[in-house]
Amino acid sequence: MRVSKAFIPTLKEVPAEAEIASHKLMLRAGLIRKLASGLYTYLPVGWRFIRKIEAIVREEMDRAGALELVMPQLQPIELWEQSGRAKIMGREMMRLNDRNERPFVLGPTHEEIITNLAANEIRSYKQLPKNYYQIATKFRDEIRPRFGVMRAREFIMKDAYSFDATDAGANLSYKAMYEAYTRIFHRCGLDAVPVEADTGAMGGSSSHEFMVPASVGEDQMVRCSDCGYSANLEKAECVAENPSELTGDRTALQPREVLTPGQKTIEQVAAFLKVQPCDLIKTLIYEADGKATAVLIRGDHEVNEVKLKNILGCEELSLANAEVIESVTGGPLGFSGPVGLKNVPLVADISVMSMKVGATGANKADTHLMDVQPGKDFTPLKTADLRVAKDQDICPRCGKKVTLSWGIEVGHCFKLGTKYSQAFNATYLDENGKEQIMIMGCYGIGVTRTAASVIEVHNDKDGIIFPYSVAPYHIALLNLNPSVTPMTEYCEKLYNEFQALGYEVLYDDRDERPGFKFKDADLLGLPIRVTVGERNFNQEMVEVVRRSNKESVLVSQGELIATLSKIKEDLLKELC
Repeated sequence: MRVSKAFIPTLKEVPAEAEIASHKLMLRAGLIRKLASGLYTYLPVGWRFIRKIEAIVREEMDRAGALELVMPQLQPIELWEQSGRAKIMGREMMRLNDRNERPFVLGPTHEEIITNLAANEIRSYKQLPKNYYQIATKFRDEIRPRFGVMRAREFIMKDAYSFDATDAGANLSYKAMYEAYTRIFHRCGLDAVPVEADTGAMGGSSSHEFMVPASVGEDQMVRCSDCGYSANLEKAECVAENPSELTGDRTALQPREVLTPGQKTIEQVAAFLKVQPCDLIKTLIYEADGKATAVLIRGDHEVNEVKLKNILGCEELSLANAEVIESVTGGPLGFSGPVGLKNVPLVADISVMSMKVGATGANKADTHLMDVQPGKDFTPLKTADLRVAKDQDICPRCGKKVTLSWGIEVGHCFKLGTKYSQAFNATYLDENGKEQIMIMGCYGIGVTRTAASVIEVHNDKDGIIFPYSVAPYHIALLNLNPSVTPMTEYCEKLYNEFQALGYEVLYDDRDERPGFKFKDADLLGLPIRVTVGERNFNQEMVEVVRRSNKESVLVSQGELIATLSKIKEDLLKELC
């Protein structure tokens, strides 16, 4: 492609709306343009980039045995009501009525549609296993679209769905997708870490997220460098630390009231009572599907509401307001405690029940209780891991320390089990002619999110640094003086020769200053730059630059093709 004929509207200034590197660079390099909040047009070079990622996804999905199809984006809401997710998805799902006032949704995902298809088309175990996939546009009414295409309201996603006759078969399908994902992200130049994750609104028994470590990530992951355990923050398991050894006889202790006027926060109460936050038992009143529940957590910990929601088995969960708290506990907000609570079930984190003694609210204004002993002065209905993991926590697998870091979710694999196949009566006849429920898995990759992640990871102060495998073009060919006829003829010869050899070339044939061309080339970040300048040309030399390290070499015109071949080989090895 000749730059003079292309459409690459680069920008000198950083757009005010852009917050992170990938968003800034996709706008500045002319890859995208904003239409409205969370809606973007992919310009020609940006679309080539997306297509390169899609090609890798297709190759690896086909290699894993998946079958590509395309499903409607406009979906009858009845299918979502049949699965029970119309309510769960809530306002995030784009909804509309047709001219006959029939309700539809714009698909945020396609579990309902593919399961309906399988239920109608698959009859026998001989037709299983099957894995279908598509690469298509999805729609989600994000409450706060941000970070460009990283969190948009319209985005491109690869989603796949497996159907198996047995649990063993479903595990093999899951393994095949897990391995395919590992290859996909590696080929895209991303060090994507598979971490255990909560299944959320998707349902199912277990799942893995693939997360790219990045400081701008919206999710956190817990990792153990000793045993390899990894999980996202919602799923990360926590173990009860060993309680401090307390001296003296505690069997005769009784809870005693201490006046704490105006002391409501954990920090205020701990300082006033001359104890540590870890010595406090924090009591939070939640409403789970409208029913009040008291949740106990150690003072230096925070409640993991995903874990809590799973333990309680509720769909809606929120902190109770001051009026509900007072009606349940008899005391005001900030002074709740488990001792003497009778009208509300208690659910305690395991760390609370490992405490020998602690302090907590007395369910009275300006009053706390000291010398409270879990298991003696209160007994919870349930005890479970309910807290948010922290940096340097104990690893639940090996007992060493874990670290907490930020990451970008680029893919997710779910073991769905029979959640959707039961709802849609997706059955098959086994070898004995008996009807059985199909076992499902689903597997998503955010294609546009992956694109943003590639740029987020591969950039410097001058612009993008495209990995060779996903670069919109492989070579930026710069003619620094198009008015010199012999140079232009040579550049034309190179342009044609490179393409004949399989290189995709962006030929800057514009009549612009060399500095302008260099800046655009660095901003766009193609893997290899070949520069033909008048002085070097007169010496039959050509400059070749690797964008990844800006390593520049002068080679003779006769050695140019061999040099490019070696650089290409090296760049591809970097992905292996």
